[in-house]
Amino acid sequence: MNDLLFELPLPEDFNLDACLEYMNRSPLECLFQTDDSGVTRMFKLEDGPVLIRLSVPEGNRLSVTRLHGAVPGVLEQEWLARYIVEWFDLDRDLTPFYRLAEADPLLQPLVRQHRGLRIIGIPDLFEALCWAILGQQVNLAFAYRLKQRLTEVYGESLEWGGRTYYRFPGPEVFSEVQIEELCALQLTRSKAQTILTVASLIASGELSREELLALPSPAAAEQRLLQIRGIGPWTSQYVRMRCLRDSSSYPVGDVGLQNVIKFLTGMDRKPTPAELLVLAQPWQGWEAYATFYLWRALY
Repeated sequence: MNDLLFELPLPEDFNLDACLEYMNRSPLECLFQTDDSGVTRMFKLEDGPVLIRLSVPEGNRLSVTRLHGAVPGVLEQEWLARYIVEWFDLDRDLTPFYRLAEADPLLQPLVRQHRGLRIIGIPDLFEALCWAILGQQVNLAFAYRLKQRLTEVYGESLEWGGRTYYRFPGPEVFSEVQIEELCALQLTRSKAQTILTVASLIASGELSREELLALPSPAAAEQRLLQIRGIGPWTSQYVRMRCLRDSSSYPVGDVGLQNVIKFLTGMDRKPTPAELLVLAQPWQGWEAYATFYLWRALY
């Protein structure tokens, strides 16, 4: 029997269906399962794994329901609520973004079609960094395949209702993992080494999301990430967008962004990073949301 834990108020410009469409873009997604009316995900809490379902049965409230596992305590429910708010960017007012998008020829049709879509975040820094590292210079389908392999081999799983739910492995899991083991999953040596380096930094407390968020600016957080061998501008910009919730992050080196701009503008070549910066001048402060909606035109 489903057990309603709590409800979260939803901002005016939020559309769960639009978010689910984005989350359902790959059949290889292994960290949550979507259906027509909600999304289900496994979390590991103090008393063990808990299966949580999110849905919007009515109006402007997000229902958070326990499907399986021990009832979370008060502090754990507070943690879950914070995670969900960051996962769906629920505490951001998108009015300024929609105002500028309505005046932008590229963004206007996208925001009208997908209004209520939020940047789907990755609140866990290790998961966000791994996803970005796995996605370096490969197509999206192969990146999902790599994430699926990494999760199935090193993550935790829960069987319930005829389905298997997975949790992304924590950084501490990789303390004894050898680079060859990751290469056997078809990671390149450089990606495998970067993941092991990041895992060690986070597990030891040398790198944390809290540290990055406490720095004076998102640019300072990016510089901190760029000090790590194997993390370049695209990876750091991606983490700024999806994990650090920086709405000004703008990954000009993203091939998908370049391709969609080429397609929508009718260019005979991909735009240069300099051209993308000029294009984004009207989007100042909202470059991440503009990028996220432009990506939406790719699928």
